[in-house]
Amino acid sequence: MFGFRTTGYNGYACKYSPFYDNKLAVATAANYGLDAQFDTQDGLFDVSWSELHENQVLTCSGDGSISLFDITLQNFPIRRFEEHQREVFSVNWNMVDKSMFCSSSWDSTIKVWSPLREQSLTTLSSEKDMTVKADALMDNKAPLSTKPIMENTMNDCVYQATFSPHDPSLIVSVNSASRCQVWDMRSSSPLALNFISHAGMEALSCDFNKYRPSVIATSSVDKSIKIWDIRMIPDLQPAFLAQKSRVGPSPINKLIGHDFAVRKVQWSPHASDTLMSSSYDMTCKIWRDQTDESARFMSNMRMKHGEALINNFDMHREFVLGCDWSLWGRGFVASTGWDEMVYVWKAT
Repeated sequence: MFGFRTTGYNGYACKYSPFYDNKLAVATAANYGLDAQFDTQDGLFDVSWSELHENQVLTCSGDGSISLFDITLQNFPIRRFEEHQREVFSVNWNMVDKSMFCSSSWDSTIKVWSPLREQSLTTLSSEKDMTVKADALMDNKAPLSTKPIMENTMNDCVYQATFSPHDPSLIVSVNSASRCQVWDMRSSSPLALNFISHAGMEALSCDFNKYRPSVIATSSVDKSIKIWDIRMIPDLQPAFLAQKSRVGPSPINKLIGHDFAVRKVQWSPHASDTLMSSSYDMTCKIWRDQTDESARFMSNMRMKHGEALINNFDMHREFVLGCDWSLWGRGFVASTGWDEMVYVWKAT
C-alpha cells in the first residue's frame, strides 16, 4: 500500500491515466469544498483523463465550468467550457468515440462536448420529477440541524453521467430524484430509459459493466448498491402504479454493507463480476456480483447474502469520495477522501 498526502486539500475524485501506469490524477477542494469564508477558487468535483492526448486531463468545478489542462504546462487550462448554470459534478471521456466527453450538473442537464470547441455538441435534460415515491427511510428521523433545508426546487441534480464502454452513443446518468436514465444520442428522443432506482432516495453514482454491455451499477444515499440489466427493466407507466408505492423496478442484485451513503461505484476493468465502492462511512469495499443472469428478479436463493463482499479498506479517516481501478496492474486501485490522503492498494 502507498499513501500520498494532499496537504490542505480534500480529495473528491481520482483517475488512473489510460496511457501511463505511474500517473494518477486527483481532484481536490480546500476547506472540504466549502469556501464561503475564503477567497479561493471553487473546488474540483471530478477528473477525467483525455483519451486522445496522454498529457491532458479534464476537471469540473463548483462554479459551473469545465477545464482542460495540459500537465506539461503550468497554472492555466488550455481550454474552458462554461455553459452549465450550476455546479458540475462529473466529467467522463468517451472510450469508444474518443473525440467527445460528457458532463453532468446541478442544473439538471448533461452536456456532450468536443475538446476542439467551446460550445457543447448537445444538451440532454429531463423535466423535474414531481411524482410521489416510496417514503424515504430518513423522513421519520429527527432533523440533524435546525437550519432550513436548501432544496433545489427547480430541477434535479444530475450527480453522474458516464458513457458506455461498448456503444459511443449511450450515456447512463443518475440524479437526485432517484432516477436512473439511459440516453441514446442517435435518437430524436434521446431519453431511452427512465426508472426509479433507489425508492426515492438520491442516486449518487453509476457505471457500465466493462464486459456485459447491458449491465449497470448504481449507488445511493440509501447505503446500497444495485445492479441492473437494462434489458430487463419493464416499461412501467406511472399511471399504472399506486400513488404510494412507486418504488421502481427490481434490480438483478443488491449489495448491502456500507453504513452510510455510497458515493462512488466502479466496475473492474479486469473482471466482469467485480466492482468497487467508496462511501461516507470512510471505507472502500470490493464486491463480487454473483447473480444468475438467467434470473429476471432478485431472490434469496440467488443473492447469496454475505458472500458478495470480498475486501474492505478502512485506512481513511474521513469520507471516501473517489476511487478508481488501475488499468495496468490487475487488482490495484486508488482511493481518495476528505482526510487529505490518496491511497494505492491491492484490492483483489
